[in-house]
Amino acid sequence: MRDELNGISVSIRDLSLGYGAVRVLSDLNLDVRQGEFLVLLGASGCGKSTLLNCIAGLQPATEGQVFIGGWNVTWAEPSERGIGMVFQSYALYPQMTVEGNLSFGLKNARVPRDEIRRRVARAAETLQLEPLLKRKPAALSGGQRQRVAIGRALVRDVDVFLFDEPLSNLDAKLRAELRVELKRLHQNLGNTMIYVTHDQIEAMTLADRIAIMRGGAIQQLATPDDIYRRPANLYVAGFIGSPPMNLLPGRLEAGRFTGPLTADVAGYDFAAPPRDGKVVLGIRPEHVRTGPAAEALPIRAQVDVEVVEPMGADTLVWARLGQTPFRVRMDGEDRVRVGDRLAIGCDPVSLSLFDAATEARL
Repeated sequence: MRDELNGISVSIRDLSLGYGAVRVLSDLNLDVRQGEFLVLLGASGCGKSTLLNCIAGLQPATEGQVFIGGWNVTWAEPSERGIGMVFQSYALYPQMTVEGNLSFGLKNARVPRDEIRRRVARAAETLQLEPLLKRKPAALSGGQRQRVAIGRALVRDVDVFLFDEPLSNLDAKLRAELRVELKRLHQNLGNTMIYVTHDQIEAMTLADRIAIMRGGAIQQLATPDDIYRRPANLYVAGFIGSPPMNLLPGRLEAGRFTGPLTADVAGYDFAAPPRDGKVVLGIRPEHVRTGPAAEALPIRAQVDVEVVEPMGADTLVWARLGQTPFRVRMDGEDRVRVGDRLAIGCDPVSLSLFDAATEARL
C-alpha cells in the first residue's frame, strides 16, 4: 500500500459517515498530493468540516480508511497522526503569553528545552510574531491571535496541516491580509495543507486544487482555473463566481441553442458528441461584452437594465433578458443607467452547456 501511495500525502478510501438513516459522507475517495494546498469548499452542512475531522481523528468514520504519509491511521489517535490543526476559534490560553501558548503543547510532550526554543523561534519568525512573544492574547488583535493559533500548529513540526475555517471570525481586511500570509507560509514550508472554507474567494486564491462538496460527496476536484472555466455540473457553475453564472434554459438543436437568446455553439468545446434536447446555457457576467465590443461577437442580444451597482473598478448590472434575470459585469468607466437597453455579446468559447436532466457539463 505504501508503494501505491507514493507521492500522496493524505488518502481517503471509500469513507462514509452516517447517523442512523442520515448520511453525512458517502463513499468518498480523495488523494492529496505531497506538498499540495487542497481546499474543501462548500455550503454549510455539505460535510467538509466532518471530512476534516475524520482525517484528524476527531470523528470516527462509519466505513472506509484514512492514510497519512502512506500509513493507515484509521484507528489511530489524533496525536499519533502527524498532523497540526488550526480551528475557527483561536482557543488560546488567556493567562499565558504568546511564547507560552506556542510552547505549551511541546512541554506536555516532553520535548527537550533547546528544541522547544528552536521551534518557537522558527514559528515566530515565519509568522512575524517575534515582537509579540511576551504579550498575552488580550493585548493582541484578531489577526495576531489567529497567527498565534497557526504558530501553535507549526511548532509541532509535522508534514500535514489542517485548517478549519481559520479566517471566518476576522473582518474583510484581516482576511485578505492573512490569506496572503497563508499563501506565503505554504510557499516557504512546502507542507501539505488541507483547508476548509465556505468562502470561494479564499478557495480560488489559496488552493492548488479545490474539492467542491455537496451532500457529503465531491462534485468536482480540479484546479481553481479549471473549476472556473469548466464547471463539471450546474451546482458548481452556480456556486463559483460572484455574481454567479447566468443560467439560461433552452434547447440544443443542430449545434444551435434556442432560449432567451439564440446562439450558434459550433465553436463550443463539447466533452462528448452533442445530442439535441433540453439544455442550460451558462454565461459568466464577466465574459459578457457591451457596447461596440459586443457588435463584433457572434452571440448578441439586448437586455433591460434594472439595477446598477458601482464598485469602483467594476460595475455590476442586474438586468433582464426577456423574462430571464441576467447579470453583467462592466468596466467601472462605462456609464449605464436604470431603464437603459444594453447591447450585449459574448464568444462561444467562454460558454458552458449543461444537460437539463442530468445537470452534467456537455
